[in-house]
Parts: sequence; C-alpha cells; structure tokens
Amino acid sequence: MAADGDEAKPWWSTAVFYQVYPRSFADSSGDGVGDLGGVAARLDHLAHLGVDGIWLNPVTVSPMADHGYDVSDPRDVDTLFGGMAALERLIAAAHRRGIKIIMDVVPNHTSSAHPWFQAALAAGPGSIDRDRYFFRDGRGPGGVRPPNNWESVFGGPAWTRVTDPNGTPGQWYLHLFDTEQPDLNWDNPDVFDDFEKTLRFWLERGVDGFRIDVAHGMAKPPGLPDTSDVAEVLRHTDDDPRFNHPNVHAIHRDIRTVIDEYPAAVTVGEVWVHDNARWAQYLRPDELHLGFNFRLARTDFDAAEIHTAVQNSLQAAAMANAAPTWTLANHDVGREVTRYGGGTTGLHRARAMAMLMLALPGAVFLYNGEELGLPDVDLPDEVLQDPTWERSGRTERGRDRCRVPMPWSGTTPPFGFSSCADTWLPMPPEWAELTVEKQLEDAGSTLAFSGVRSNYAGSVGNSTETKSGG
Repeated sequence: MAADGDEAKPWWSTAVFYQVYPRSFADSSGDGVGDLGGVAARLDHLAHLGVDGIWLNPVTVSPMADHGYDVSDPRDVDTLFGGMAALERLIAAAHRRGIKIIMDVVPNHTSSAHPWFQAALAAGPGSIDRDRYFFRDGRGPGGVRPPNNWESVFGGPAWTRVTDPNGTPGQWYLHLFDTEQPDLNWDNPDVFDDFEKTLRFWLERGVDGFRIDVAHGMAKPPGLPDTSDVAEVLRHTDDDPRFNHPNVHAIHRDIRTVIDEYPAAVTVGEVWVHDNARWAQYLRPDELHLGFNFRLARTDFDAAEIHTAVQNSLQAAAMANAAPTWTLANHDVGREVTRYGGGTTGLHRARAMAMLMLALPGAVFLYNGEELGLPDVDLPDEVLQDPTWERSGRTERGRDRCRVPMPWSGTTPPFGFSSCADTWLPMPPEWAELTVEKQLEDAGSTLAFSGVRSNYAGSVGNSTETKSGG
C-alpha cells in the first residue's frame, strides 16, 4: 500500500493497483468465463497482497468482439459479468476493505451494435447521425477504394464500406481497431456530452476513477490525410497521423473539468507516446492524473536498458510534475516471465523486476497472475479469440497468450477458476504448480515474495541511483 509519510499526496500518486481482467480472474456462475461475482469472492486475495485499488477491464454491455472494448451501452453492466447489481456489490465489498475501484472507459470508439451507429447506418450520407462517426466517400471510380491508406491496429484496412438502405454500395466508415469498433468523431458535441454522462453515471455509483483506453486517440487530423509509413500490427510511431493529434489535449481538459468535481477521483491514460516531452503533455495539471509509460514493459532484461527506461520514465513525469506510473505487463503486453526468457530464469528475472518496480516512486500497476509468476501460454490456433488473429490474416497470434484464466486451487484444470472445465481459454495442466493454494503453502513462492509494497516503498525518493555490483 501507499507508504507512510504520503498523507499530503493524493491517494493514487503512490498506490498499488491490481488489474483485473474480469473474464480471466474468477468465475462465480459456472459458465467458464470470469465475472464480477468471482472478483468479489476473491477480494481477500487482493487484500492479502496489500493493493490500494483495482483497475477493472471493461464490464459494460458489449457484443464482445474485442472482449468488452466494443461498447454498445456504456452505462450498464453486461449480464456476462453479472449485471449492475454485481458491480454494486463488488464496489461496496472492495470499499469495506479499503480497496478502490477504477473502471475502463472507451472514448475512441463504440461497438457497431451501439444505437448511434445503427442509426447512422439507417440515416444515410450527410445525416446528423453519421456525423458522430467518420463516414466518407470512397476514392476512385464508384468509390471502390478506401478514403485513405490507414491500416487498422489489428491488421487490414481501417475502413469498411457499408451498404446503403437502398442496397447499393455506400460510404466507408473508419475503425482504427476491429470492424465492429467504429471510431467516434469528437468534433461532434454529442460525443463529449454523452461521455460526460457516462463519467458522472459511474462516479455517482461509487467508482473511484477511470482508466482511459487509447487516451492518445480520439482527435483525428483534418482531412484524414494518408500516412507515409506502413504501420506494424499492434504498433505505431509518434508521427502516425492516426494518433497523438494535438487536439486530443482539449478533449482531456474537458474530461478533467468533469473529474475535478469529484475530488478523490483519478484518471489514468493509456498513452502510447514515446517522446518524453510529447508524453508529458498528457500529464499537465488540467489533463490526466496518471499516464501509463510502457518503457519498462517493452524493455529486455538488460541492466543498461532498464536503467535508461527508468530514467526516461522519471524524466517524462518530472516534465509535468506528475507522479510516475509503472507496469511490467497487462492484457495487451506479454507476461514478463516469458519476455525475460521463460522457465526458472524468466521467473527469477521477473521477481527482480517486481522488486525494482515496487521500490520506484509513484503508482504501480500489477496484472492479475503477475503475483503467481504466470507465463504466457502457447495456445492452439482453434481456440484463439483475439480479433488480431483473423484481421492479420492469421500472421499475428494476438494477445490471448497473456489472458489465460487464473489458477486458484487443485491439481487439474480449471484449478478453482470455475466449476466448468471448458474455460473460455484453456488452462495448461502444468499450472498445478502455480496455483494460489499451492503458493500459499510455500514460503519461497512467487506469491509469498510479492506481498505488500511497504517492504520496498520509501527506499527511494523522486530519483534513482544505480550501483553496479558483483
């Protein structure tokens, strides 16, 4: 938990957050998919770890084309996860334990099943409904080519052509991710007005803040110009016109105006921007409170590289006088045990990096299963669910490898995760050695090692000194 002596600082500035990927954490309904009842039932595990808050990946209503990041109703909870009552019970139970809850919100796009998008399809070109998204005429004779050359982050074109109500080929719509995730046009005032309603809806129901998905997105360049670079799947650069447009900062200032009416609330942004100065702009006093800096999560286990990543991250936060934010893995980034070499070597290196991260100043985000030393899982083709797999022409296997459900107890799958053996992603039999139950019995386990941040916090200030040793 937050270190002693931090009373004058906001709670979130030194907090340890635990990321819960709901469908992979714990299943209370027996359908093989994790849910909010499962999270509530396992809160004592999080209290044992000593975390200050939970980052809850999307649980709002969704067709689940991208596992909740395609939202069709941002102000209700999907029945897959137990519905609104289940979230209300979780918030109350977490608060009784002194654990705060921040929710994922997705402002860059909606689901194609969202009522707005369905109205846009029905309304036709030039309509008010279509102005909430990016509908454009195609290029070439008959508009047969996309409006520009942008690629989807998941692979393939970022444009899909629709069929007009009269049955003829029509305009194209922009989707920087899956075809079922059309991008919103933040120049349309309806978009912010609705997002403000969403923020207030959840804050007034006890949510303590938000993780903002694709926080460097939302604003698009006028005219949607072609890009000169071919983007890699799941990658982009700082100069990519699809992201990091200067107008995004006005959006964040508007969001912050709302958040500041709820003084203890926090926002943390997913900011895939590499240049320190440009990244720091998102952390100015009237924008985000915290911003993910992914340098450590993208760094090999190399002393010089780690030192550079830490110093760069500290310098970037200092530019905005903001609290640094640290993470080694999440639902989009492969698990560190595997990244650091796998097996015993990877596990020992992951423990060393956890010790380093927990000793650094600022906020820390742990990904569920990190405390167990879980590795990535090589999954067979037929079980892959990440839309990246299909959109890349089955050349990129996607992120399912780091989303396999948590093993809790027992000696065979599903290891107490569910009463259903057919879990949404299969669990490897060798995880019998990695269950929470097994590790609680072993004083030398990764779980025993993880523990409370107070073991490390306070050992450094706002800077670090690296020493070489034998």
